[in-house]
Amino acid sequence: MVRRVVELAREGGVRHRIIPGIYEILSGKVSISQIREVDVEDLLRREPARLNLEEIAGYLEGRVVLVTGAGGSIGSEIVRQVARFRPERVILLGRGENSLYQLERELERTWPELNWSTVVADVRDCRKMEYVFALYRPKVVFHAAAHKHVPMMELNPDEAVFNNVGGTKNLVELALQYGVERFVNISTDKAVNPTSVMGASKRVAEYLVEWAARRAKPGQVFVSVRFGNVLGSRGSVVPLFKEQIRSGGGP
Repeated sequence: MVRRVVELAREGGVRHRIIPGIYEILSGKVSISQIREVDVEDLLRREPARLNLEEIAGYLEGRVVLVTGAGGSIGSEIVRQVARFRPERVILLGRGENSLYQLERELERTWPELNWSTVVADVRDCRKMEYVFALYRPKVVFHAAAHKHVPMMELNPDEAVFNNVGGTKNLVELALQYGVERFVNISTDKAVNPTSVMGASKRVAEYLVEWAARRAKPGQVFVSVRFGNVLGSRGSVVPLFKEQIRSGGGP
């Protein structure tokens, strides 16, 4: 219903807002003054996922945590969430120095007690990755570094393979070698019956994580999680839709 109303309003050039439900207003919990812009979350119409905080704290607290692609939208959000669970240290690894710099400034403001180290590196560089593992000895790895733009990877398939497949191969092998307790590979729903180079490269990356899981020692866990369009992430369709709405709905 919300989507249909927004659609009709856009077609007619009518401004539209979200107001609280009538029962909320009558109960006194909210007031009619709480009118706001329509947000993407209103169109999704689902409750946010609830985390098992105790379980998460059990494997993050006091651990060295490595986050690859830490400067990206997903990687940086992982860093923010990890910071809540008092890790021994967080390793911010990525190729983009500007995004890493911005993340550093944010951590200084919001998590001044957090111990972190920044490593500018490419996951495809096996020697550099081995140096990082030998130096920091991470116990938890969140692997978010990847090329994810579908049309761009169609034009540059070699880069998709080198980064998404080769980089993941380097990391899972080192995670096995250095006794990482938990390895979480951030994958995509485009890896399901892939029809693109990007999706196929991420599916192969999942196979590599499965391969590592079969060779893991007791106490080691290797998993992949698939994300769809992540709200607010760079390159996802949601910010594109929001921009189209702001500009009048055109393509």
